Amino acid sequence: AGNNGCGSTSSPYISNCGFDGAGAILEHIYGSLKPRNNGALSGTFIEFSQAEFLTSPRSYGMDETAWIYVPKSCADGQTCKLHIAYHGCAQGYEKVGDKFVKNTGYNRWADTNNIIVLYPQAVATTLKNIESKATLPNSNGCWDWIGWYGADFDVKSGKQSTAMKKMIDRITSGFNPIDTPTGLDVIGTTDDSISLVWRQVSGASGYNVYRNVGKANSELISDTTFTDNNLNSGTTYVYTVKAVSSTGAESIFSQSVNAKTTGEPPAVETPSGLTVTRITSDSITLQWDSASGAQKYNVYRDGNKVADVSITSYTDTGLSSATDYLYQVSSVQYSQESQKSNEVEATTLTEKVCYNDNNFNHVTAGRAYHRLGYAWALGSDQNMGLYNIIQKTNLCKTKESYYIIE
Repeated sequence: AGNNGCGSTSSPYISNCGFDGAGAILEHIYGSLKPRNNGALSGTFIEFSQAEFLTSPRSYGMDETAWIYVPKSCADGQTCKLHIAYHGCAQGYEKVGDKFVKNTGYNRWADTNNIIVLYPQAVATTLKNIESKATLPNSNGCWDWIGWYGADFDVKSGKQSTAMKKMIDRITSGFNPIDTPTGLDVIGTTDDSISLVWRQVSGASGYNVYRNVGKANSELISDTTFTDNNLNSGTTYVYTVKAVSSTGAESIFSQSVNAKTTGEPPAVETPSGLTVTRITSDSITLQWDSASGAQKYNVYRDGNKVADVSITSYTDTGLSSATDYLYQVSSVQYSQESQKSNEVEATTLTEKVCYNDNNFNHVTAGRAYHRLGYAWALGSDQNMGLYNIIQKTNLCKTKESYYIIE
């Protein structure tokens, strides 16, 4: 069942319209299927790290974790198909939670037809350089269809395609169900180490310990204890553990525990290089250099915090025109915040003239140009969509020969 009424066009864009889209897609691909399970699902939802298949996944528009649904029959050893369900734009986990994963109907068909369903997850990213050197935002967390993360986005060497192939290879190499470890606990802390213990899992060939999502051990752990060394003093960490089967398959994450090393926390590096990269009549865009160890950054306007971000840029919107603003940023590592950066001043523009027209007319009037079948805003190089008389765009001139999409 979807989350919205049939007439709704709002998030999460999963509607009840008397049409089983998941069933139609699956039967189109696999032929006639057994009736779907309309009762309680028999299988298991497993959240796993996409970072195992793509280093720094967020740099390439993929979330840190993804989901897979494994019917009980597949977990019990029956031969099963693998189906990949890509969510649409603005339907990733960061946008709608687990609604696409659990409410689109795929799992009900999978349950009765021996189909494992993989739900990879994309995320929104800031501006990315493509081959043309233009910059394009992927603010809706779409899968790469235009080249945000490389010119090879549509072939097997592309970052997202490569990651997906690795996931497929992992899943199809064999699934060996194994129980999740229980009883994870902290048994000791020092200034630079944390010791953990958990209960043994029957049939496990070893264990992996995860610190703040990333794997903490370099080799498989054969015992049910682990000491994590070379940590920062006075710092809180979050741990989970997974059991590993004889085939190398991992269980789902155990329950997490928080642990804090003793001593005083280290100083957090202050961000440097804060600059203003773009100004309009109602927005100011900032950029700065990354700080070592920073997990996120706080952005301050006129001394007041206005945002925290995980990237090294931020666009402050909804500002008054022709107004002076002062900005600083700080870095955050766990619960510690650095000193604020150097201060930069920026003044929003006064002029803003907008033109709501089709993309063909925008290009004809010199407000945009066309390339590769798309229209691009003059000056800002923003992608306006297809170059035709149907696609309409509201273009605003914020300074001479500079237009933005609003």
